[in-house]
Amino acid sequence: VQLQASGGGLVQAGGSLRLSCVASGTLSAPDVMGWYRQVPGKQRELVASMHSGGSINYVDSVKVRFTISRDNAKNTVYLQMNSLKPEDTAVYYCEVTDLLADVDYWGQGTLVTVSS
Repeated sequence: VQLQASGGGLVQAGGSLRLSCVASGTLSAPDVMGWYRQVPGKQRELVASMHSGGSINYVDSVKVRFTISRDNAKNTVYLQMNSLKPEDTAVYYCEVTDLLADVDYWGQGTLVTVSS
């Protein structure tokens, strides 16, 4: 399984971006698709995740502002980011966990820069 993330870029504070991540190959449910982010010198943190069964988790700092969704037919996960803040600046990575095989797959990362 290979993941291809896109949608990052430069945006002003208060603006919006939509990240997409397409998984090529065969995914076997159940699985979890999610987004992480990392800034230099800090650990990668989970931003949002969505189980193939529908349950969703968000880190507190993005609740209300970000929305994760997925299109299982397209093996794609999205992250709609609204009301962006400078502290959201990071490299965003998509990740898929195949729960049966207990394997994690990572995308290449896409840079999101929010200017103040």
